[in-house]
Amino acid sequence: MTYGNKLREQIAKPGTTPLIGVYDMYSASVAAQHYDGMFVSGFGFAASYYGLPDIGFIAWPDMVAFVQRLRGAFPRHHLLVDIDDGYVDPEVACHVVESLERMGASGVILEDQKRPRRCGHADGKQVLPLGEYLEKLDMVLATRKDLVVVARTDATEEADIIRRARALAATDADVVLVDGVRSVEWIERIREAVGGKPLLFNQIAGGKSPRLSLSELTDLGVDVAIYSTPCLFAAHKAMDTALAELRLADGRLPAADGSDEVGVRESTQLLAKNITRHHPVPGARESVSV
Repeated sequence: MTYGNKLREQIAKPGTTPLIGVYDMYSASVAAQHYDGMFVSGFGFAASYYGLPDIGFIAWPDMVAFVQRLRGAFPRHHLLVDIDDGYVDPEVACHVVESLERMGASGVILEDQKRPRRCGHADGKQVLPLGEYLEKLDMVLATRKDLVVVARTDATEEADIIRRARALAATDADVVLVDGVRSVEWIERIREAVGGKPLLFNQIAGGKSPRLSLSELTDLGVDVAIYSTPCLFAAHKAMDTALAELRLADGRLPAADGSDEVGVRESTQLLAKNITRHHPVPGARESVSV
């Protein structure tokens, strides 16, 4: 079974499938200990690879190369990839989709934002004319073989949200995402608008959407939940805390042996699993099913 069909099969199961946002190989190594699905977040990748906000700086060869490294280390995990607007041109979007599918991506998210783009939970977003986006989406759908395609709208006006959600649901896209949904009521309205098409919900700390559990999302009819930034924001806080404590301790490192601190042994053990995951050691723990 292909990676796309494996993710498609998972989405079709009862409940909400969680995909955890990763931003580099180390965060992915940690996430793989807990979840079977990863989301290659544009927000996280722009932050980690370029040190820049998620406003359109990502170059598609960098994203494709990152996914290739991920698939090499994590042969059994779902990998859903944020490709923004397909990097502007429909022809480029199709080329990227072909490349990612060859690399072993499970799926992609294609949005309808205009450039300059913004994070889906930021103010000031503008969207392409619906016909222009649908033409690009149709080209991507015709290009993919088994890759899961998530059609995403960043519309903010109420009537336009519903109009676009219905239009996206009428395509051959596998899943619909309306980003920046502000309330449970709006999740319910979007669920009704897309009919039987699988629905994806994006959760990001400090974003515009409500914080909901997987069971709550299941009750609302949400099929997939992406968590864009838990690894990135946790790393931010942990690094800041660790360096502040190091400064207060006059540069003396905390003891790693027999404590909750991570040391060279724990880190090496984590990374060694990325070598053995293709040929698991008997009894080794690879990931946690959810």
